[in-house]
Amino acid sequence: MMNNEIVNKAHTAQVPAQPAQTFYGLGIAPKLLDALEHIKFKTPTPIQLKTIPLALEGKDIIGIAQTGTGKTHSFAIPIIQRLMQVTGKALVLAPTRELAIQIEEAFQGIAYSLGIKTACLIGGASMHNQTQALMKYPRVVIATPGRLLDHMRQWNIILDDVCVLVLDEADRMLDMGFAPQIEQILRFVRKQRQTMLFSATIPKEIMQMAAKHMKLPVSVEIAPSGTTAEHITQELFIVKKESKLRLLGKLLSQYHGSVLLFSRTKHGARRIAQLIRDMGHKVAQIHSDRSLAQRRQALEGFKSGRYRILVATDIAARGIDVTGIEVVVNYDLPDDAQNYVHRIGRTARAGHKGHAISFATPDQKRDVNDIEKIIRTALPISKHPEVPAEQFSAFEAPKHSGQRFAHRPGRRNNSSGSARRQNYHHHDKKRF
Repeated sequence: MMNNEIVNKAHTAQVPAQPAQTFYGLGIAPKLLDALEHIKFKTPTPIQLKTIPLALEGKDIIGIAQTGTGKTHSFAIPIIQRLMQVTGKALVLAPTRELAIQIEEAFQGIAYSLGIKTACLIGGASMHNQTQALMKYPRVVIATPGRLLDHMRQWNIILDDVCVLVLDEADRMLDMGFAPQIEQILRFVRKQRQTMLFSATIPKEIMQMAAKHMKLPVSVEIAPSGTTAEHITQELFIVKKESKLRLLGKLLSQYHGSVLLFSRTKHGARRIAQLIRDMGHKVAQIHSDRSLAQRRQALEGFKSGRYRILVATDIAARGIDVTGIEVVVNYDLPDDAQNYVHRIGRTARAGHKGHAISFATPDQKRDVNDIEKIIRTALPISKHPEVPAEQFSAFEAPKHSGQRFAHRPGRRNNSSGSARRQNYHHHDKKRF
């Protein structure tokens, strides 16, 4: 099946005009309903209402939902019920360590009381401890692709009994250069399985993967690809690079809640974190130079309020599930415009309100235009009374629309998905 055909031929999930407002009536087994009741899960989110009944039928699913909508439990609940009925195990692949840990926590909340063990296989953690966990025959394995392959090479895990496969944040995995590893892993997973693919955006590379590895997938879409969270407000400041820090200081004094700030590079994250610390704020940082223990300590400190501000690279654009983040600040605009959606999706989660602030320099008009195309709205431009405002510089239109980034030194060409993934593959560790 060609990749453009799968969009047309994928079934569309049918939702009742007045969907149920509880987990009862979705086909969930009584024992699992009791487990959900125990963890105070009473009202399903829209993605859960749509996905759970279809997943319980064993259908392959392409789930498209903005971040913070309860996506993890929309596949965790059906997987637990499936494993209560059949032999075998479930495999969940995630792009980052933080997301994998978050997914395992979601599974453990409902699986533990039902006697279903889990294992989380991620880089930066002890191979020995993970091997010991695998020796206990976990029914649910959550892994990042690289570490899973490490265990496969040592014969610590065999995938021929995987009955459910989930690719979470699949587009992020492709962007980070994991496509070859995913293809290698899928060669060892039996074809007679249920496959679920989830993401907040759905580029063409995802549809190509779905066409190759899924059987008549049902398309479950809560909001159009690239849609931002419902209760989020956004604003854009156009300032010179040397004015960014001054503006940040003013904004950190204006907002008193928790702040998640994104830097483009790990070196920038370290520098910004130190400068924020010099302002007298409590701040932590997450990027690829930090060990897994340091990342966990930073995230837990941010969740508990020990640190009011968390500075991160795009390694944290997905997978951070922290309730009540007041503001997301894009100190640097993302290299990939689609990451804007994931970054600001860290606030306004699960129906809460949130605010996103972005800094752009006068020469970044094209970057802003790319973001606005994805979110399908113009970013409101704001001015701070104590920081000089700028206007976007004029730029020449590209001679060929298909090559709009070709003449920009150092910029990835977004017209080529494979080139973008290759770039991430070679430079991810250096940048993040």
